[in-house]
Amino acid sequence: MSHLTPVAPLENDISSYERDQTRRNPDRPRLNPYARPGTAGGASRTPSVWSKAGTDYKDDINDEKDGEAGPSGLTSPDNGSEVFPQGQENQLGRVVGGKYRESVEEKGKHSEYGPLLEVDIDMPLTLGTLVTKNDKEYIVLEFAEGDPQNPYNWNKWYKRAITTILNLMTLFIGLATTAYSSGIGRMVADLHTSKEIGQLGLFTFNMTCAIAPMVLAPFCEMVGRKIVYSSAYLCFSLCFIGLALGQNIATILVMRTLLGLFGCVGTILVGGTFDDMYRPQDRGRPMALFTFVAIFGTVAAPIYAGFIDETIGWRWIEGIQGLANIPLLVVVFLFFPETRGGVALHKRAQKLRKATGDERYVAGDDINTPDIQTLLKASSVKAIHMLVTEPVVFAFGCWIAFCWAVVFLFLSVIPITFETKRGWSEGLAGLPYIALALGTTLGYLAHHVQRAKYQKLIRDPERTPRPESRLYGSMAGGVFMPLGLFIYSFTQYGSLDWVGPCVGLVCIAFGIFFIFDATYSYTADCYGPNASSAIAGQGLMRNALGAVTPLFASQFFTNVGSQYAGLILALFGTGLSLIPFVMFRYGHVLRARSKLARTWE
Repeated sequence: MSHLTPVAPLENDISSYERDQTRRNPDRPRLNPYARPGTAGGASRTPSVWSKAGTDYKDDINDEKDGEAGPSGLTSPDNGSEVFPQGQENQLGRVVGGKYRESVEEKGKHSEYGPLLEVDIDMPLTLGTLVTKNDKEYIVLEFAEGDPQNPYNWNKWYKRAITTILNLMTLFIGLATTAYSSGIGRMVADLHTSKEIGQLGLFTFNMTCAIAPMVLAPFCEMVGRKIVYSSAYLCFSLCFIGLALGQNIATILVMRTLLGLFGCVGTILVGGTFDDMYRPQDRGRPMALFTFVAIFGTVAAPIYAGFIDETIGWRWIEGIQGLANIPLLVVVFLFFPETRGGVALHKRAQKLRKATGDERYVAGDDINTPDIQTLLKASSVKAIHMLVTEPVVFAFGCWIAFCWAVVFLFLSVIPITFETKRGWSEGLAGLPYIALALGTTLGYLAHHVQRAKYQKLIRDPERTPRPESRLYGSMAGGVFMPLGLFIYSFTQYGSLDWVGPCVGLVCIAFGIFFIFDATYSYTADCYGPNASSAIAGQGLMRNALGAVTPLFASQFFTNVGSQYAGLILALFGTGLSLIPFVMFRYGHVLRARSKLARTWE
C-alpha cells in the first residue's frame, strides 16, 4: 500500500520535564509513561498543559502553585469543602454522579487525586486538574484508572476486532493500488491511448498518497477517527464506479487520483488509532501486522487481477474490487467506534458544564489543539526539514524509497520475464506475484524473532534498550533484498526454469518487510515526539519515488537489458543494506548531535 505511514511503539518514554516536576514537587502524582496522551496518568496531547509546546505552561503551573492564579472555588455538596481550593499546591479533584456513585463509595471517597464532587447526572469517576492558560482558568478532565470508556481499558478481543477492521481496510486499499496495473494493456486499447498514458494512473495514485497526508493529517486529527474512516472509505468505494464505467482516459486518471486521496486519508490515522487503544509496550504486534498487510496487499493484487482481465475484461478488475468493499464499508459504518478518548472526555465536559453551570470544564483537546497553521507546519514543513537535515531520517528514507521503487518496477518486470520471455498467458504471468506475497509472509513470521529479542532486553532490569536494538532484524533480513535482486537478474532468461526468478522474488519481499519494520521502529525510538514528522518525511520520499518508477520501468529494463538493469538495482540495494550496520555502530553519535532526537540516559 503506497501510503503506509505507521508510527512504531515507543517503550519506556518518560519525559525529562516530568522528572523535573517530580523533583520540584515529590507529592505530585507522576505521569504514567504508558498512559495515552489525554488519559489519566498520561501527558495531555501535544501541545499540552504539561508540555513546552506553544505556550510556556511550566510558568502557568508554577504561577498557580505560588497563588498568583487561583479558582473561584468549587463546592462539593457532599462535604462543603472546596474541590479546587485557591492557592493549593496540588490542585487536583474528582467528579462522579448518578449510578456511578456506588462504585466510588465501595472504594472510599478519599484519594491522592483530591476531594470528590458529586453531581446529579450519570458521570463515571473522572479526574480534574486545574490549569491556567492565557489568563483563563480551566478544569481539564482526564480518565480515572480503570475507566471503561478509556480505550486503553477496552476488552482485548474488542481491540483485536477493531484492529482486524483496520487491517482489512488497509488490505483493500493496498490491492487497489496495484490491481490497476494488470488491466492497463487492454484499457489503453479500448480507450485509444498509449500505454505510457495508462501508466499515469499509478503515478497519480502514488503521488496523491505522497502529498495529501502532509496537508490532510492535521484536519483528520481535529475531527476524530470514526468520521474520517467512514466518510473516506465510502468515497474510496464509490470511486470504483467511475473506474469501471469511465469512457475516456481523463475520467480514469481523475478517479485514480481521488482513489489515492481517499485511500490515504483512511490510513493516515492507523498509527494514531493504535496509539489510542494500545499502550506502547503492547503496540509492536499490531503495528507489525499492519505493516505486513499493507505490503502484502500491494504485491498480491496482480495474482488475481491478471485472470480477471484475461477472462472478463479490465473494467471488472475495478468493478469486483468495488463490490468487495461493500461488506466492510457496512461494518465500518455500523460497528467501528470512536477510538479517541478525548472525544468521550469532551462529551463529559459538555454534560458537566450544563449540569453545574461551571464553564471551566473542558477536555484536554478542547484547549490544547493548536491552530491549523501550526498543525500544517508540523505536518509538512517540519517533515521536509527533518528529511533533509537529519541523517537518520534521510538514510532510512532512501532505503524504504528504494524498496518501494523496486516493488513498482517489478509490476513491469515480471510481465517481461514471464510473458515476453517465456510465453505465459496474462493470467499465468500473475502467479509469480505469489512469491512476493510468500516472501512478505515469511518476513512477518521471522519478525517475531526480532520482537522476542527486544522484549527480552526490556525485561532485563540491568539493561536499557537503545534504538539500535531495533536493527538486529534488518541487519540479518535486509540483505535478502539485494540478494534476491542478484538471483532474479541471472535467472530470468527464458531458457532457465521459472523457479529461479521466483526464489529471487521471495528473497526480495522477505528483505523489504524487515527494512520497513526497522525504518519505522528505529525512527520512532530515535525521535520520540518528533517521530511523526520524521516518518511523514520518509513517506513523502517513498511515495514520490514509487509514483515515478512506473513511468520509466519498461523502458529501463528493455533498453538496458533485464539482467543488467536488475544488476544495477542489486548493486544499489547492496550499498543501502549497509545502513543498519552503520547506524548500529554510529547511531548514538548522530543522535547526540541532533537537536530533535530523544535523549537516552
